[in-house]
Amino acid sequence: MEKTNLNIRTDKEIKEQAEEIFSALGLNMTTAVNIFLRTTVRENGIPFSLKLDTPNDVTAQAIEEGRRIAYDERVRGYVSIDELKKALGL
Repeated sequence: MEKTNLNIRTDKEIKEQAEEIFSALGLNMTTAVNIFLRTTVRENGIPFSLKLDTPNDVTAQAIEEGRRIAYDERVRGYVSIDELKKALGL
């Protein structure tokens, strides 16, 4: 397949933000644009969205709370459901 160059103009800030996202997805700009173009042709239209799983504020707080609890030696842990039920008086 013959290769060609594609030159586009975009805002510097948008390009930098996109590069950060692509990098987090393990892609570079060229690969990301090629994925977009090939999928556009295959699906005959704007085909998809790639997004990072960024939790909302509530979920991020719950994750942080879980991490704190997991490493807090003062928090009692249980190794089985039976042990937990016993501790709860069930």
